[in-house]
Formats: sequence, C-alpha cells, structure tokens
Amino acid sequence: MLIKIPKGWEIPEREVTPENVYLDRRRFLAGASAAAVGGISGLVLASDSGRPVGLPSQKGRPELLPMGAPRNPEYKADYPATAEHVATSFNNYYEFTEGKTQVWKLAEKFESRPWEITITGLVERPRKIDVDELIQQMALEERVYRLRCVEAWFMVIPWVGFPMKKFVEWCAPKPEARYVRLVSFYRPSQAEGQRVATWYPWPYHEALTLAEATHELTLLSVGMYGKTLPNQNGAPLRLIVPWKYGFKSIKGITRFEFTDQQPATFWNTAVPAEYDFVANVDPAKPHPRWSQAAEHAIETGEVAPTRVYNGYEKYVARLYR
Repeated sequence: MLIKIPKGWEIPEREVTPENVYLDRRRFLAGASAAAVGGISGLVLASDSGRPVGLPSQKGRPELLPMGAPRNPEYKADYPATAEHVATSFNNYYEFTEGKTQVWKLAEKFESRPWEITITGLVERPRKIDVDELIQQMALEERVYRLRCVEAWFMVIPWVGFPMKKFVEWCAPKPEARYVRLVSFYRPSQAEGQRVATWYPWPYHEALTLAEATHELTLLSVGMYGKTLPNQNGAPLRLIVPWKYGFKSIKGITRFEFTDQQPATFWNTAVPAEYDFVANVDPAKPHPRWSQAAEHAIETGEVAPTRVYNGYEKYVARLYR
C-alpha cells in the first residue's frame, strides 16, 4: 500500500479556492489560443470589484498567459486564497508610492513590455533575453503560496511561474558562484516613488544564496490567478520565496548577477538596524516597528500566531543549520 505523507503546506483540494471562482476558463482558453497565434491586443479583464485587473492594453503585451499553466498539487496553503481584487489593489511597491491602496493606479501606465532580462557575472555565457522569449523556454505551473509581509499581514496567492532552480540551471553559473543578485528597474519618469523618494538606494536590489535560489519552493512568477502579472504585483517578472518576508520577493526584475560575494540588499542598505540579509519569517525575532509574534489575514483581519519560516520550516530549515 502506498501511503502519502502530506507536506505542511498542503490542505485538501476542496479547501483551496476553486479555479473557476477566479478564472473564467472558457475565456482563458480562448485568449490563450489568440495569444499563441499572434498576441492579444485590446483586452481588459475585470475583477469582481468591477475594476480592471492589470493594465489597459499595450501593443504587444499579453493580458493573459500564453498557455494554460497546470496547478501543481504539491504546493498549497493552509488558508483560503485571497480574493483577486484584494491581492491586486493592496500592494507594497515603493517604486510607485508608499500608499498601498494607490499603487495599482499609479502603475497603470508603466510599460512592462517589451522587457529585457540581463544575465551576467559568474556564468558561462552572459546574455540578454526578452522576458517573453524566456517564458517560452520555461514550463509554467501554478502554485498556491502564503505571502507574509514584515508588517505582520499575509495573503494567500495562486502564483504562475517556473522554478528558479530551472532558471539557474539555464543560466549555467560557474562553480565559484555562491549568490545571485537580482536588480529591479529604474524609471523615475514612469515610477513616481523613484522620482520623489530619492533617499532610497534605487534601483531595488535583492539577493539569495544559490542554495536558496535553487530550493524547490523558490519561484519566478510571471502571473497570478491564471493571468499575466499586473504591474502593481511586479510585472513582468518577480521572485517568490514564501518562507521569507515579502520584501525579499523583488518585483520588476531586469538583471540576475551571479557572484561569489554576498551582495548588498535594498532594505539592509537603507535601514540596516531593521532588516538583515536573510529575512526569514521568525516570530522570535521582533522587528523594531512590528511585532512578529502574530499575523493577520489582509482580507479578513483574522489573527493567528506567526509560524517559523511562514509555515515552511520542515522544508527550508536545513538551509540554515
């Protein structure tokens, strides 16, 4: 008899928000077929709040992912998925503003296509590639993860993307590489926060050890709720490391640099007394402004004790021994 031992992030499928609640499958497949033929233009999707999700269409920018991404049943959360309109209208994205409920509006005209990704540093072949060309080379899947902010709130989001391990293998880092540095965009003309908040060390930059980057949980996301990432959530490419605080999940990535030295990170540079390099969710390590002992669901306000590594302890604790 085969006995399956469930992982800590798993719950019965019936408790995860069904796909048809947040995605009109028929429209998705029709849109995906159109994208495969020649791209989608002029389509705006509406959330259940009645507000458009994502950007007004731009020439060459797909509103839907170019193919259906199957849900990976190994990756689930222990809490119902956050409503799409909540996850796309409450965002931490200082490049645009510190006001979380205003980000989506300020990001509407941000140009996330075309978008070039640079791979550099200790790799066998430094290169540049368009993000859509990169997506075509990776097998997309959907994973349901908890997203925990250092401000002590959390969401549960069905992300669409590809394992960063596969991307790292594709980059072919040299044996001496030990870290990967990730850099976001710098466009003050399109991102008001970069133009106004000049005291921050723009562009946003983060880093992982190669062991973290190639861990099975680490995801490079290009979509959510079955759709292409909206600008306010990090289009066209963002990082997801669910056992760390949300600020580690850098948005709008333009550059991956492989190095043998630990890179500086944005918040550790800006406020070193409050943020360290590792930034793992830890209820026993208080933040000067936000207690980490408890957390609340951003949609319902429900409060619960914070769990070490955001509930993924069994799977990532070995990285830090």
